Amino acid sequence: MMKKHLVMAVVPFLAFGCGDDLVDADGDGIADGVREPDSVTVVTPANPKGTVSGQVLSTDLRPLGGVTVEMTIGSSAEPVSASTDDKGNFTYTNVPAGSNVLLTFSMAGYATLRATAQVPSSAGNVPINNGNASFGPITLARLNGTLNFLVVTPQGRPAAGARATLEATPAGSISAGDVPSTSTGTAVSSVVVEATANEQGLVTFTGIPSASEMARLRNGSGQFKLWVSPMDSNGDGIPETGGYVSSYTGTEMVNNSTTRLISLPYSRPQNVPLSIETSNVASLRGAPADMHPLRNLVRVGEPIHVYFNQPIQQGSLLVRMTNEDASESLGVTATVNNGGYSATINPGVTVDGKEYNLDVRAVSTEGGSLYSSVGYFFAGAATGPAQETVISAARYQETSLVGVPDLNPGESVYINFNHPISRTFATAQHVQVFFNDDINGSGRKGDAVGEEGFPIGFDLIMDEPVRPIQTRTPAENPVFTIRTSGYSSRYRFVYGGADGLDLSRVELRVGFSKLGSRGINGTYENIWGTPLTADMPVTGIAVQPAPTP
Repeated sequence: MMKKHLVMAVVPFLAFGCGDDLVDADGDGIADGVREPDSVTVVTPANPKGTVSGQVLSTDLRPLGGVTVEMTIGSSAEPVSASTDDKGNFTYTNVPAGSNVLLTFSMAGYATLRATAQVPSSAGNVPINNGNASFGPITLARLNGTLNFLVVTPQGRPAAGARATLEATPAGSISAGDVPSTSTGTAVSSVVVEATANEQGLVTFTGIPSASEMARLRNGSGQFKLWVSPMDSNGDGIPETGGYVSSYTGTEMVNNSTTRLISLPYSRPQNVPLSIETSNVASLRGAPADMHPLRNLVRVGEPIHVYFNQPIQQGSLLVRMTNEDASESLGVTATVNNGGYSATINPGVTVDGKEYNLDVRAVSTEGGSLYSSVGYFFAGAATGPAQETVISAARYQETSLVGVPDLNPGESVYINFNHPISRTFATAQHVQVFFNDDINGSGRKGDAVGEEGFPIGFDLIMDEPVRPIQTRTPAENPVFTIRTSGYSSRYRFVYGGADGLDLSRVELRVGFSKLGSRGINGTYENIWGTPLTADMPVTGIAVQPAPTP
């Protein structure tokens, strides 16, 4: 009988312990009708909810009532809004567990702060507050400060019209220690204000946190960041001054509250000599890598473009141009563009395949440094010569003042090519010239140096001009001192025969084909890099009169 009563007493208890039979119509996580919940009567909610709460203070830790707290849940486009009470507190309930929330704290006269966190996914009523995402304390800086900066140009004049931007960051903070470990929270707050310098160069920023406010934020780490934009006073798109960037801590500004002087830099670094940064005539830069002809080809009719590392004075640009031997001054015009940062040089009449010299002079507007450089360029397109490289003229320099103008031992013969050429090897041997004649008077050809059929001729040596060939005394001066390019259209050889020659009856040729047979590696090439491997005949040799006494 006793055993039967014990079984009857246990049955009701088991009924309450079965979760399938419990009902939670109001969704509070506790079985309906239970006044004193325990672990047996807890029912997991179908849609767990949590809370978001916090407190908002000023930087001096006074509660801020009336702060608008706007909350956006997840990707919802519609935020909800609440306000802090007199103690600065706010609370949102029924926030879905596990959701990411964005809170925006704003109040007139104070900085705005945005913070994110995640409501714990274990939100519920047991244990108590398990589903709470706590913000705070949140501190907001008051926008009652003013900062002044005096901005001047590199020339020491007021930078009237200079545009500046000041950012105070952080302008608010959140105590990360109060965000539960189950939440991931971040906060951002900054105040950005723009201003323009007046006629005296004074820039005034208002509506920003005061220096003392910034000093109190994050243990004095709050700072002001200042940007001053480059100035383009004449509106040509080219700044006359560079910009300025600096930072000041709140503590620093409290310690020294004087108006700070900002001296704008030149648009390019100061104390840097004026130079050409780039050009389609690379030799004007003067670097060894810029000397190759292919980097100095300018098509006939094409302008020469020059770009300086800093602006030049409009009237300071001087450009002169000569032919290859600097004997003749050629027409050229030049204009300054882009506020002095570039120039366009228009050569006069140029001929395809010819070499020309340039003399460029300019003065910087930033400090007055002088640029003066001599360069060279070759007329032609990079695709190659319009005609093959050939001998265009030959003449010899008559040294005798009396008698018949014959080619005598020791006199020089000048060979001119229609394009500048150069050796591609560094040996001491040169291409040689051979006469199709009996120059030693032996009665037969090919038995003396320089005769056709003999293995050795007369060395043809580059005679790259740096001045005109002397035709009178005193000698002609070059238009300006020029720079050698390593390529030349003028070569010469010294006649080494035993007797004088009547050049009206002799023939010569330049033996480019014999270089390989003489064991010489490499060849000659023109300015386009085309190798010269075929012999070239010399037809007709003109007489260069002896210098006038």
